[in-house]
Amino acid sequence: MKKKLQTCLGRIEVNKKHPIGQVKGPFGISEKLQEIICSVGQSSVFEDGEEMVKEMMGVDISAKQIQRVSEYYGAQIENQIETNNPKVIPELQVKGKHDPMYLMLDGSMVYTRDDGWKEMKLSRMFYGSQNVQIQQDRSQIASSVYVSHLGNNVDFFYKLERYLIPYKNKVVIADGAKWIWNWVEDNYPGAVQILDFYHALEKLGQFSSHQFKQTEQRSQWMEEQKQRLLENEVDKVVEVIISLKPKNAEAKRAKEDVVRYYRDHEDRMQYKTYRLAGLLIGSGPIESAHRNVIQQRLKLSGQRWSIVGAQRIANLRTMKKSANWSAVIDLITNAA
Repeated sequence: MKKKLQTCLGRIEVNKKHPIGQVKGPFGISEKLQEIICSVGQSSVFEDGEEMVKEMMGVDISAKQIQRVSEYYGAQIENQIETNNPKVIPELQVKGKHDPMYLMLDGSMVYTRDDGWKEMKLSRMFYGSQNVQIQQDRSQIASSVYVSHLGNNVDFFYKLERYLIPYKNKVVIADGAKWIWNWVEDNYPGAVQILDFYHALEKLGQFSSHQFKQTEQRSQWMEEQKQRLLENEVDKVVEVIISLKPKNAEAKRAKEDVVRYYRDHEDRMQYKTYRLAGLLIGSGPIESAHRNVIQQRLKLSGQRWSIVGAQRIANLRTMKKSANWSAVIDLITNAA
């Protein structure tokens, strides 16, 4: 038997025994349909989601309703994090007491209609045992937990620290951002601190590009310094840089910048020591996470988010990418 549902979604014809025909919850639609809407809302532009739901299910749902339902549950996730709900704050599964827990942090820009470009901060947590070799020169992280925040450092760390309570053997890898390292020094002085190796090389490359005009000379010089860095010889690299007379004003500024950067982070640049301990030295996983978790949804063409809306969709997105979608289903069920 079929029945017609007159809801805020419009008129939908469904079988009353079908999961989407069992009307419940704050939106007058079934739990299953709310879950589908949230899944579509966190993965696609709302207008595209409208077309997807209609094509796949034959159900007319407006883009505005997809946004409304998705943002509602994104807000519930934020509330549950504040109450330390363990279902919303998943714990990584350790494989051994000495397994390092990597914490990587970074920020990327999201455009908001409230305040222009704002930085969305993201952290990625995973155990070293989750870094699985899939090819000779390629590895893949099997499982991660993500935390995002569109706002200031204090609020981001307040949220992030709720996730970090269970973990020992923390290894923090990040670029040279002072806001990150000041927080680590103050709160987790026992953690291993590693300056991302590729950011260290990038600073060196900026100097060399201004100092050496010949490509072959520049490449050879960079390779020599790279090998020194991999041998824990940061001080030697600094000496070499200081000994060079800048060829132009740009080289002078880049020289001062890289020397200051290396001196500030020398203790975090002991790359030979880290590699001998079997540790990662690059923050590639967090950079790829920004593309996959944040940018693929929040930086699509033409999007202008409210700050609140962007955060709520990011909350759904991090639940999905953390393989913790069951937490969203629980919220929907409990709201019914």
